[in-house]
Amino acid sequence: MGPLKDIKVLEFSGIGPGPYCGMLLADMGADVIRVNRINDKDRHNKFDIHNRSKRSIVADLKNPNSINELLKLISSVDVVFEGFRPGVMEKLGLGPDECFKQNKALVYGRMTGWGQDGPMSKMAGHDINYIGLSGALHAIGKKDSNPTIPLNLIGDYGGGGMMLAMGILAAVISSIKTGKGQVVDSAMIDGSLSLMSFFYSLKEVGFWQDERESNFLDGAAHFYNTYECSDNKYLAVGSLEPQFYSILLEKLELNDAKFQDQMNKVIWQELKDLIADKIKSKPRSHWENIFSDTDGCVTPVLNMNEAQENHHNVARKAFEDIDGFKQPAPAPRFSIDKLSIKHNSKKVGSDIDNICEEFNLDRKAFI
Repeated sequence: MGPLKDIKVLEFSGIGPGPYCGMLLADMGADVIRVNRINDKDRHNKFDIHNRSKRSIVADLKNPNSINELLKLISSVDVVFEGFRPGVMEKLGLGPDECFKQNKALVYGRMTGWGQDGPMSKMAGHDINYIGLSGALHAIGKKDSNPTIPLNLIGDYGGGGMMLAMGILAAVISSIKTGKGQVVDSAMIDGSLSLMSFFYSLKEVGFWQDERESNFLDGAAHFYNTYECSDNKYLAVGSLEPQFYSILLEKLELNDAKFQDQMNKVIWQELKDLIADKIKSKPRSHWENIFSDTDGCVTPVLNMNEAQENHHNVARKAFEDIDGFKQPAPAPRFSIDKLSIKHNSKKVGSDIDNICEEFNLDRKAFI
């Protein structure tokens, strides 16, 4: 089930953002076959969420017979993607040129940190490095402290895996229309820059100061911030627009006239301190009740356990329990196609026999 039903994808084993891209495609109904390396063959972890709903095979990529059979498999799929350094797939005999000889309509996705070309393309790196060069890391955190590391959500997952999935889908649409495939070069540096587009725009028009905790969305403003409650739990306050800001003031019973000068940066810290004192006087549950069913844009800051039990998430079935693993459900949602998780990650290579039979491959070429 899913809008990508009948789309076949071959994913070459990697870590993090590449497998996440494959998970997104599998969540949407694509038949994703993961090619694992020999040292992965005994691995099995049902909590490896990136490999849910996928099938897998194990191949020795140094074996010419395995390469030949993989090329045969590639002739029958819609998408191939990999996350190796530039040039690795070419050395294996599985680069785009060889694959297009087998399948002219193929979409060939490539996931790297720095891109397929450029002076840094062959260098190692991680999320923190990519967002360091995009301006994103510099922008996040307190003014008087080191930049705050926003997990690896911006470079790896948003700018990397999700951007690759979008590029692959765009190229699949083009392939269906034209019969011609192409390479999708998804670089995490490019993706994190794309995610920063809005802030480069704000800076250009003089509405964004290029320093941490100096702007309305980076923790400087009193109306867009987090606050500690008396029970050491936190609230997220996002009362940006005037109509929502007025609800914030009303519910917190803040009558100081200075609060009416909402966008005056000079007094933001003073107003932030006043709000902090007010919120610190009561436990988080008190404020949750006060702001419940209002447009004040004030919500609790939940940990992962709390998020799984949150009433809205429960009502939306935002988590699915598959074999004892309560995990985020596929997203986004569609009006006709119902997305579902076929299974948790299975033992690597457990699908080899049915895949060889389905695609008429030589079983001896695989581990």
